Amino acid sequence: MKSKHLSRNTYSRNPNKNLRQKIFITGGCGFVGANFVKYLLDNGSYDITVYDNVSAGSKKNLDIAIKNSRQKGRCQFIEGDILDKRTLSKKVRKHDAIVHLAAHTQVLESIKSPQQGFDINVAGTLHCLEAARENRIKKFIFASSNAVVGEQSIPINEEMIPEPLSPYGASKVCGEALCSAYYSSYGIKTTSLRFANVYGAYSYHKTSVITKFIKRIMNGQILTIYGTGKQTRDFIHADDISLAISLALRSNQGGEVFQIGTGTETSVNKLITLLTTLLTNKKTKIIRTAAKKGEIVRNCSSIKKAQKILRFTPMIDLENGLSDIVKYFSTIS
Repeated sequence: MKSKHLSRNTYSRNPNKNLRQKIFITGGCGFVGANFVKYLLDNGSYDITVYDNVSAGSKKNLDIAIKNSRQKGRCQFIEGDILDKRTLSKKVRKHDAIVHLAAHTQVLESIKSPQQGFDINVAGTLHCLEAARENRIKKFIFASSNAVVGEQSIPINEEMIPEPLSPYGASKVCGEALCSAYYSSYGIKTTSLRFANVYGAYSYHKTSVITKFIKRIMNGQILTIYGTGKQTRDFIHADDISLAISLALRSNQGGEVFQIGTGTETSVNKLITLLTTLLTNKKTKIIRTAAKKGEIVRNCSSIKKAQKILRFTPMIDLENGLSDIVKYFSTIS
């Protein structure tokens, strides 16, 4: 990943010189990032900077998210790379908090090419923390993953010793450790949020199971099930992820790790049933093949700590969330 020439766009429908917080978001053109930007613009007056090299995310998604928001604040876009330490530190100046979402997120690709994931997820996170330290930014939110825990008894919780099954999961463990160290050594109030399986708007380009299944069903293509289909995930809507990040920004906690999910276990087989019910006019053929190496069989989060400390409660159940995303995909397919 080479650093790109910086470009800047500023969006504002209602400029306000007395913005309450300046938020710096890495990876803001990504799926979660676009949803979070919209959430901030809908729910408060923020001065937002999105910093993204658009290698995985889409500038178009960010533009649409901003257009569809209530735009109580402002958002500017800077094309840049988290591996470009000097530029990153310069652009972080005068912000109140960093929300670090930029990452290499593909589990199977991390198995094939662990070095790339290490460079982006470990070195990149270190650069972001250094930028926070150099600029005396006291709040840092890190997007971690359930993948750090690996295959353990469910529901997984923050007390479990990490046992990642993939280099991707290991890279997120490193990120959490760096956040802990920067809290203890420099007083930066870091928070690591272990996201469960996120779905929602602006995910059309993703290869996650919900996105892949919806597109294949809509196009009349075969669904491939790896393993028995009894493998489970904790599916959480992007709006609930955005809520969790927002609560973490407002919290005075530092050095903490939180599981962020719904606490509900859903099998791949049940997911298919829900989607085929929603897409009633589509015929779907299913084939089964061997399970993928490095993937967790059962996964579900305990969110008791997040409920107690962050006051986090997910608001969108899976059936309603899937209905929303099917309608969203129908408008762009």
